[in-house]
Parts: sequence; C-alpha cells; structure tokens
Amino acid sequence: MQYLEVRKGRVEIIPMIDIMLFLLIFFIMITIHMIPDRGLPANMPGSSTAQPLPKPKVVLNLHGDGEVDLDGKAISLSALTATLHAHDPANTQVTIAASKNADIQALVKVMDACRAAGVTAIGLAAKAEAQS
Repeated sequence: MQYLEVRKGRVEIIPMIDIMLFLLIFFIMITIHMIPDRGLPANMPGSSTAQPLPKPKVVLNLHGDGEVDLDGKAISLSALTATLHAHDPANTQVTIAASKNADIQALVKVMDACRAAGVTAIGLAAKAEAQS
C-alpha cells in the first residue's frame, strides 16, 4: 500500500503584501484628487498668530474694490446668501480671503451675508509672518 503524502496549504504572504500596498497607494491617490483645492492668488494681510484651519468647504475672495469671488466668479451678496442657504449652512465652513487693501466695511458685509444664510463657521485667511 502506498501512503499518500499530505501537504499543508500555504498562504503566500509576499504577493498579499504587494496587493495591499498597491490598494493603499491607489486609495491615497484617489483621496488626494477628491479634495478640492480652490482659490485665487490674493495679497492677504499677514499675522504672527495665524494658525492653519481645516480645509474649508467654501472659499470667498474679497478684493480691494469690494468685489466678492466664489469659485473664481464674481457674486453679489444676495446671491452669496442664497447659494449658502441652498446648501447645509449649519455644517458649512466659509473662509474669507480678503485683500490687504479691502475695506473693513466690505468684509463685515460679506460676513453678514454668510450669517444671514445660517453659516456659523466663518474664518479669515491670513499669511503667516515670521515672528521676530
């Protein structure tokens, strides 16, 4: 009688590691491309106490002449309020990138338009300055 040799099954770990690393890199690349990165170059004021903010959902650019841009397009304050109110205003984060020479009254009007829409998380963008 011939005895059959019983072989144990093996799990090859190296191909599994290769596949897991490939999937990890794939998901990282997809996630990076899903995050919107918007904004226009602005001459922003500096602050020695500037802190990084979480990625905002809405970025507004306020120019020196009082013009407001949303996603690179000029928008009126009433249209801004309607746009913000149409989305979930309670969970919307707005960051205002105002120019150095922007009028403070124009900045307050933009903030009022955001508050009128129901947005409570409003941040101001500033460049970090070196502390002396």
